[in-house]
Amino acid sequence: MKDLAFVTGASGFVGSALARKLAAEGYSLRLAVRGSSKRDNLEGLKAQIVVADMRDRDALTRAMQGARCVFHAAADYRLWARDPSEIVRNNLEGTRAVMQAALVAGVERVVYTSSVATLKPHDDGTPADETSRHTQDSAIGSYKKSKLLAERLVERMVAEEGLPAVIVNPSMPIGPRDIKPTPTGRVIVEAALGRIPAFVDTGLNLVHVDDVAQGHLLALKRGRIGESYILGGQDAAFRDMVGAIAELAGRAAPRIGLPRKALFPLAYAAEAVARFTGKEPFITVDALKMAKYRMFFSSAKAERELGYSARPYRQALIDALAWFRMSGYLA
Repeated sequence: MKDLAFVTGASGFVGSALARKLAAEGYSLRLAVRGSSKRDNLEGLKAQIVVADMRDRDALTRAMQGARCVFHAAADYRLWARDPSEIVRNNLEGTRAVMQAALVAGVERVVYTSSVATLKPHDDGTPADETSRHTQDSAIGSYKKSKLLAERLVERMVAEEGLPAVIVNPSMPIGPRDIKPTPTGRVIVEAALGRIPAFVDTGLNLVHVDDVAQGHLLALKRGRIGESYILGGQDAAFRDMVGAIAELAGRAAPRIGLPRKALFPLAYAAEAVARFTGKEPFITVDALKMAKYRMFFSSAKAERELGYSARPYRQALIDALAWFRMSGYLA
């Protein structure tokens, strides 16, 4: 299923990795970016660039004309905002506009980039799969709520309007071209600079961004309409993650474990400052609430049905650090 692929969020972290993977597979590319987006991640790509807000259904419909497949990778990925409803509005209404445009344009297949944020981690720390679903009451923070609402919207449009969509749920992508950087990328940078002297007892599932991109292509080719697939890598304790980063950066690993509850006053203070500066705080109340759980996930369904696989997360850290260093983030 080749020819013309339309990608939203193409200048971002996951979107640019996806665009490069599509180009390597021989697809023609039409890439949607916002007018204010940096385009550094698109350098060297042979593609048609269109400027379109992901909430503008009419502009998106025009931009999708002639495309056989659509990848909706654009998202407002922030764990904090002065106005939290802005995150929900951007992700929900953006997804609605993209999916409606895809129906009007008559594309053959849509791959929607959701997130493991829509999935509820197990209380006992065992890996969760696609059946462990958050509700609006259990989802912590505006970002998780926004992705949950958007994913349920896609599912309804598949069932009620015949939207030919497959859903993928990446875990925590890391690797090159994390230009913003993402919240996980910020942890990598801060740990490499020696600014994370301690850790809390939590865990993440880490995956190379290029493996996530490959998983999108596999979902296009082999995914079942209406189904969701976790695109994860390896589970890792946060202590082990920051320890590996410190080792690769030539620094001493943090050895001090802090109780999560002791950090809440710092998080409240950081958010209070952020309301004045407008700069996202490094530690947030919602992040600490999430840290209660080991956010471990299983990609068994994607491995079984799509033929998906992921490299060790240490290699993803090596690639991420090399790019951050080359790009001046570690100066």
